[in-house]
Amino acid sequence: MSHVLHRDLRNPLPTAVKGDGPYVIDSAGKRYLDASGGPAVSCIGHNHPKVIEAVRRQVGEISFAYSAFFTHPAMEALADTLTAQAPAGLSHAFFVSGGSEAIEAAMKLARQYFLEIGQPQRKHFIARERSYHGNTLGALSLGHDFNRRQTYEPLLLPVTHISPCYEYRERRADESAEQYGLRIANELEAAILKQGPETVAAFFAEPIAGSSLGCAEPVPGYLARLREICDRYGVLLVFDEVMCGMGRTGHLYACAEDGVTPDILTMAKGLGAGYQPIGAFLAHDKIVGALEKGSGQLKHGHTYAGHTMSCAAALAVQQVIAEENLLDRVKDLSTKLRARLNDAFGQHPHVGDIRGRGLFIGLELVADRETKQAFDPAEKKWLKFRQAGMAEGLITYPAAGCIDGKSGDHITLAPPFNLTDAQLDEIIEKMGTALKQTIG
Repeated sequence: MSHVLHRDLRNPLPTAVKGDGPYVIDSAGKRYLDASGGPAVSCIGHNHPKVIEAVRRQVGEISFAYSAFFTHPAMEALADTLTAQAPAGLSHAFFVSGGSEAIEAAMKLARQYFLEIGQPQRKHFIARERSYHGNTLGALSLGHDFNRRQTYEPLLLPVTHISPCYEYRERRADESAEQYGLRIANELEAAILKQGPETVAAFFAEPIAGSSLGCAEPVPGYLARLREICDRYGVLLVFDEVMCGMGRTGHLYACAEDGVTPDILTMAKGLGAGYQPIGAFLAHDKIVGALEKGSGQLKHGHTYAGHTMSCAAALAVQQVIAEENLLDRVKDLSTKLRARLNDAFGQHPHVGDIRGRGLFIGLELVADRETKQAFDPAEKKWLKFRQAGMAEGLITYPAAGCIDGKSGDHITLAPPFNLTDAQLDEIIEKMGTALKQTIG
């Protein structure tokens, strides 16, 4: 009997005992090719010697230095590394223990910014439907994941939600991709005006929607229009790159591909690649300047903010990505993986859409490809696919609810950046078997 309160109390989990590059090995010796990096975390695989050595070295020097009392070299170097490569103006980093904490910190920073500049009435947030921003109460309030929210609805903050960028289902036949993007981006302006521009603090969005929408990417011009609207009404633009960032698209920051700079950018997952728990936000000069001229303090913190071990591991991960040219490798692997997916499943009667960027790719499963009819949610095709994949030794990240929070099955792939071509073939082969067992 396990005394761990596991997430699923009825279905025991295999016991992971070892990692080997992109593989997880359980206590029975079975090997699983992790084609999703857990939830898009293990971006350089397991047991990389450079990261292991960095963690060992750090624990041998000092294991913990409270960030309210000290800074330390690993944290300073990591901040330097991240800001040097960030979109212009994102000049300061704050480190936490994960993505949900990063979102909470961004919400609090947005609120403090408006207090510092004399606009205390700005306290309202806007986000998007079918989004996911984390599992703490503030982050759940921003997100719109029905399954995760429903238990806690009475506890959540009031947040306005507008349409996501979901071209596969929501672009009309009579409009171009650009026209569609403009139409749905303009929902932000309508929401700001309805709420009252003087009361809105920030708009949160994933540049590429992750777990709740299966890697739905922005159409051309969409992010730029969001930036224009936020600027017009003095609203902060926050990009949640917890899942889609840190190199997963072939750019260290996903928004760089669209040439749009947010006021705050959150990250986690691939930042530390799972070697240590870590998340962060980057803040724009204008926000940091307001704090410097005002109270002179960031009124937020956690015991483990800027943890020495976490920062040392994340710094080593980012050095590995640079030294091994893994951003270029992501682009190369992306082209090869998309070609393989299109060849294997592009005309499959139950694969409606293959979407995403880089090594952040989603497949939407449908009952009818021509009509885009979804499977009955009661069939739980997403769960059956996950179970079939695990039986074959393949880990993916399927989920449900991309259409309306309940219906719509999709699979997210987010494999390590340093896969071999042979491992791409293994992913396709095992996905094909799992799909056949799931749907027939």
